[in-house]
Parts: sequence; C-alpha cells; structure tokens
Amino acid sequence: MPCVGIPGTIDNDIACCDYTIGYDTCLNTIMEMVDRIRDTAESHDRCSVIEVMGRSAGYLALNAGIAVGATAILIPEVSFNIEEHVIERIRRTQKTGKRHFIIIVAEGIGGVEELATRIQAQTEVETRATVLGHVQRGGSPTVRDRVVASQMGYKAVQLLMKGMGNRVVAMQKDEIVDFDIYQALNMSKCIDMDLYKMAHEISI
Repeated sequence: MPCVGIPGTIDNDIACCDYTIGYDTCLNTIMEMVDRIRDTAESHDRCSVIEVMGRSAGYLALNAGIAVGATAILIPEVSFNIEEHVIERIRRTQKTGKRHFIIIVAEGIGGVEELATRIQAQTEVETRATVLGHVQRGGSPTVRDRVVASQMGYKAVQLLMKGMGNRVVAMQKDEIVDFDIYQALNMSKCIDMDLYKMAHEISI
C-alpha cells in the first residue's frame, strides 16, 4: 500500500522540513501566554523563567523568545553558562532601567525551578518559574497552519494518485516539495545561529 508522510509536530524538528504543521499555532499560543505572564512580571518587578516545549529542539524557544523580547533564551543546541548568559544579562538590562525580565527555556534544558531560585539569590529580583506544559499543544490552528496543512495534504494526494509511495511531503524555502522517505530520514537540520545571535543582541 503506497504511503506518503506529512510532517505534523509543534517542535519543527523534522530534518527535511523548514516548517511543520502545528508549529505556528504553538508559537502563537506561547506568545499569548507569555504576554499574560509579563503583565504580572512588569507590575511586580519580577523575573519570569518560562519553560516551553520542544524536547531536544530549540526552535520553539528561540522564535518565541524573540517574539516576547526575552532577556535570555536557553536552547539545547547552544552551550551556555548561567552566570554569563542569564545573570549577567539581567544585570546589564537593569542598568537600562528595566525592572522585569523574561527568560525562555527549552524543555530539553529543564531545571526552571532551580534556575529561578538562583536568579533570585544572585540578583535579588523576585523570580518565578512557569512550565507552560501541554496547553501549548491545543487550540484553534492559525491561518498559516491551516493553509500549509491543506497544501501538504493536496500534494500527498497528488503523489498517491500517481501511485507513488514511500514519500515525505515537506516545505523548503516556502515551497511544498517531496522526498524519498529514506533520503528524508538521512537529512540533518541545524538551528539558525544568526537568528540566535540577533535574539540576544536586541534583547538588552
């Protein structure tokens, strides 16, 4: 029986794809929740350490962190030092007059409670940890997810009507393409380091 795979995961961690179904919906959910948390952080001069999903992939954390203006973003793909990449960044940001902070941590990093305790001890800024959890996986799909899902489903049906199987539908450079499943499984995907660098340059 010919089969065609379609990439559906909020983590956006399938190697052959630039974009997977569910990713945009999850990002928007994270953004809305962090915006709500920020209201309290701002009114109480707090630091909020927020864990987002992604397992061992930092795509959600990186892009959500940019969207919400996080002071620091911790992802599994990039090694970090808490003192340098979190504590010192908070201190530098304090010099600009800012009194509330958002730290985004990918699920694969974990330890948000311990990190919050350390931040509070070293900066004297009241700090709370929040794990957003599975609420990130639900909700009404965004327009982008609905359109991309329709495009990918259409492409899959076209392939099947031609009798083609063992294929994977993907999006690359905003185009819907397909690969042999074994070729797709042997591909690799890396975090955008230019985007990561930009995120931290604009956050202070």
